Amino acid sequence: MLLLAGFVLAALNLRPALAGVSPVLNQIMGDLGLSPAAGGAITTVMVVCLGLLGPLAPALAGRLGLDRTLLIGLLILAAGVTVRSAGGLIALYGGAALAGTAIAIMNVAMPGIVKQHFPSHIGIFTGVYVSCLVAGAAAASAAMVPLSGQVGWRTATGSVAAFALVAAVLWAPQAVRSRKGGGGDPGHRPYRALLRSRTTWFVTAFMGFQSLTFYIVLAWLPTIFQNAGLPADQAGYLLSLTNLSQIAATLSVPVHAGRARSQVPHVAAAAVLTIAGYAGILLAPTTLPWLWMVVLGIGQGASIALALLIIALRAPDPASVTALSAVAQSTGYVLAALGPFAIGLLHQVSGGWSLPLLAGIGACVVQLGFGVLAARPTARAQ
Repeated sequence: MLLLAGFVLAALNLRPALAGVSPVLNQIMGDLGLSPAAGGAITTVMVVCLGLLGPLAPALAGRLGLDRTLLIGLLILAAGVTVRSAGGLIALYGGAALAGTAIAIMNVAMPGIVKQHFPSHIGIFTGVYVSCLVAGAAAASAAMVPLSGQVGWRTATGSVAAFALVAAVLWAPQAVRSRKGGGGDPGHRPYRALLRSRTTWFVTAFMGFQSLTFYIVLAWLPTIFQNAGLPADQAGYLLSLTNLSQIAATLSVPVHAGRARSQVPHVAAAAVLTIAGYAGILLAPTTLPWLWMVVLGIGQGASIALALLIIALRAPDPASVTALSAVAQSTGYVLAALGPFAIGLLHQVSGGWSLPLLAGIGACVVQLGFGVLAARPTARAQ
């Protein structure tokens, strides 16, 4: 029971440090005098770290075990969020980098932890942890504007550190009981084999493009709605709604897709829904915005759940899953990191949101193509 509670609370900490920035981004930019591109770079710094530092997780897991690796990630997360809200630009970006490092470690470790602790129920527990991931993002999106109105953006965004510490306390008994190297040896054999496989790169590209389209929304959606004329609190609630809508998909899609021979129909449906959500924001942002958020949320929730499920399905054991997770998430998040910055730059250059949103739709189409290749039943990362 304690294992499940710690697993759930750790998963709830995977996104609040990221999702809590965009609802108060205008406050941060105004307080620190940041341009739109520099504001988007807060999220970009974190996502770059998700990409570049993901390989820390297999290295730590090989020495300490997956359970202790997750605990280390939670403690680094608490430290990074605290630093990010403590001072000026150096603390802002430095703390963001530290928090991104922590999330990178946790992101890569989680599929291996599912494979290690719940090998007979991969679809179900992938659904559980991805649902917790999006629920944490939804809670942070909804809470930040009213909380920052009471205590300021620094204290509001820094409050995530307390949540990470609570998760660390709950997970600590599991980490203490874990034997050294409990995650398996994710050494060179899995990496050499994985890097020679085309499936590895299909999975990586699918992970990267679905992440890119997600982080565009996470970083800029409240600002897009505010520029369209909606109040800041409503814009934050709409971001929360799209994150909440993801839960329906993340709870159900991995269970069904995990039992299916092919995940191609699921990947295609998820991409089409994501494109439809982007199109609604582009064409009618203030007309039934809640509908676009629900459609977008279901599409994006299904996409991230499928990407993580495919990682767990395409590798045979926890060590190989952790290695594939590191390759796919590290390379994928480097690609995804371009999204928030590029969208901010396109907005700055064009003066509107049409061009940035069209670029997002184009990325969704590429996501669809690689997703179909990764989801074929014959695809295996050996």
